[in-house]
Amino acid sequence: MGLCSYLLISFWFTRVQANKAAIKAMVVNRVSDLFFTVGILIIFYTFQTVEFNTVFGLTPYVVQSTILFGGHAVSPVVLIAALLFLGAMGKSAQIGLHT
Repeated sequence: MGLCSYLLISFWFTRVQANKAAIKAMVVNRVSDLFFTVGILIIFYTFQTVEFNTVFGLTPYVVQSTILFGGHAVSPVVLIAALLFLGAMGKSAQIGLHT
């Protein structure tokens, strides 16, 4: 996705602003990929699988649990939701993760 955005925006390679915008789009995509990856890894760490049926079936049992993330005890469900949401915001360039 990041490479496609870069190539699409930098098509006008003679324009400096187009090149800068292409680099920004690729960086934002990489950051959102990082959020998605960490979110999926925490899903796997918490539920030992990434299958939707299993994850959704076990969610009520882990709502009250906490994990240590960045030195803070947080609910894994809240952390997973936040990371996946930030990843989606970055991919679609929503406010907060747009440049």
